[in-house]
Amino acid sequence: MLNDRDILIRNAKQIEYAEIGQLMVRVYSQLDGFPKESEQPDYYRMLSNVGELTNKPETEIIIAVTSGNKLLGAVVNFSDMQYYGSGGIATREKNSGGFRLLAVDSIARKQGVGKLLTLECINRAKNKNLRQVIIHTTKAMMTAWKMYENIGFKRSEDLDLMQGKLPVFGFRFAIENE
Repeated sequence: MLNDRDILIRNAKQIEYAEIGQLMVRVYSQLDGFPKESEQPDYYRMLSNVGELTNKPETEIIIAVTSGNKLLGAVVNFSDMQYYGSGGIATREKNSGGFRLLAVDSIARKQGVGKLLTLECINRAKNKNLRQVIIHTTKAMMTAWKMYENIGFKRSEDLDLMQGKLPVFGFRFAIENE
């Protein structure tokens, strides 16, 4: 069992991108009800090559590692929604951040890793004086969905979209800047 002191949250290094991509492919391909690689090969290619997303401005990969540097989870954080890369209206949101592709290794689930990564994205948005954080999730990700709601994300139907045949649901987290 991990505790918060055993988990370090930091920006990924370029040398770690391939391992992060492998983690994301493994996590997403194992979700019940989520499209498989044969159904959405472009999506899985993007997951495998997740490091390429950091070529866009205001885009970073944040990871959770053990004190021994074992990868536990990762997320792609955007400080400017125009680079978010989803369908729908989310990329037109101004003064907003967002994150995508949150993935936690099966060995670290239910130990707070996803929450720590989510809170880090919120804190980075706060530090940039953004007004909100936008995310998307699916019915196949109900554990994450519940976590987001417990943190304070609110459903935002205007952000909903279809990814192929998969309904994707939008959420917003309003930031209270002093």
